[in-house]
Amino acid sequence: MGLTKVCSVAEEIKNPKRNIPLGMFLTWGIISTLYLLVVIVTIGLLEHDLLSHSLMPISLGAEVFFGQIGLIALGIAAVLAFITTANAGLLSSSRYPMAMSKDQLLPGFFSNISKRGTPTISIVFTSVFMIIIILFLDLEGLVKTASTIVLLLFIFVNLSIIMMRESKLRHYRPSFRSPFYPWIQIAGILGYGFLIFQMGLLSMLLVGCFIGVGICWYWIFARDKIWREYSLIHVVERITGEKTSGYLLDEELRQILIERDDVTEKRFEDHIKKCEIIDVFKYDRPDKFVWLIANKLASRLKTDKETLHTLLKKHEKNSNIVIHPGIAVFSHIIKGNEKFEVILVRSKKGIMISDNIDPIHAFFIIVASEDQQSFYLHSLMWIAQIAEKADFEKEWIAAKNTDELRDIFLKAWKKREIY
Repeated sequence: MGLTKVCSVAEEIKNPKRNIPLGMFLTWGIISTLYLLVVIVTIGLLEHDLLSHSLMPISLGAEVFFGQIGLIALGIAAVLAFITTANAGLLSSSRYPMAMSKDQLLPGFFSNISKRGTPTISIVFTSVFMIIIILFLDLEGLVKTASTIVLLLFIFVNLSIIMMRESKLRHYRPSFRSPFYPWIQIAGILGYGFLIFQMGLLSMLLVGCFIGVGICWYWIFARDKIWREYSLIHVVERITGEKTSGYLLDEELRQILIERDDVTEKRFEDHIKKCEIIDVFKYDRPDKFVWLIANKLASRLKTDKETLHTLLKKHEKNSNIVIHPGIAVFSHIIKGNEKFEVILVRSKKGIMISDNIDPIHAFFIIVASEDQQSFYLHSLMWIAQIAEKADFEKEWIAAKNTDELRDIFLKAWKKREIY
């Protein structure tokens, strides 16, 4: 069905957290239905003896139903299917050398991209390698060996899901979670293990040779170039209670989250350059101030202002919104999709939100929908870093106009501590 080929081209898919699961489930459903219908029709068209002794029952079924024209048409369709399958296989397999090159497991030229965005060297290398293997290996042995490698890969995929889940890494946040965990993974491991056993000793020995060559290559070429941290170590740490690993894996996952969810500094900077800035020239009552913010947010987010007012009102007298003396943050998750808004507020005289809290001179309001949660949390972190900057509040109060307020905020953000 081509489901496994999705993984190797995942980085080239738009909106992967939605489109990859959707595409895989649609592929499985549609192709399975077509296979079932073809089998039912073929069984209905052919006699039992003919069906049980033929290597091309579908072609015979087409001949019975459409005559010689049906047989020829299905033959042409089969050839085209071989071409598209080879093309898809080449597309996905050529991405492995490219990805390994990026990870410094292969020479750097394998990751070179042409002007059209294709990894030309990787494609040529993969094509030549596949041709040599097909020409010089027995076809049956080749199929069994390739199938054994794929089955072994599936076992490792299921094991990796269990390891990642049980490691409880902070930045492991998959957008799709496998149902019935871990029973599906355990069943998969046992089932694939049985199929590998059925492939025979020769296939397992050949796969062992491939693995041995891979280990030797890693030891000679890549051992001193890269450093990896494994989720299994974190599982052992949970069991023993002893910390032995660093933060390399967690940091790598954090970078993946940033790329996946479009949590980029450039995006945050663009939002600040376009966001609403309110300069409160006179003392406003807290309720009046909340209504002002609710109206501004409602017009920019196309959301009901009464709902926003209610949400903001809940936080109005909460001391937890004060992240630094004189600086407060209103933040909330709202319903909807692709909604994110920031409003910056300055009050020279200060706004008293509670008798127990000092006047607030800088308000930062962040509202986002659930699908923007990762970017929302990063934005909160960045604003907290800005609030900790020395003399920020003094510069904020002294600013002459909204343009200067924006410049002060961006300047403080760019000079924040980088984690």
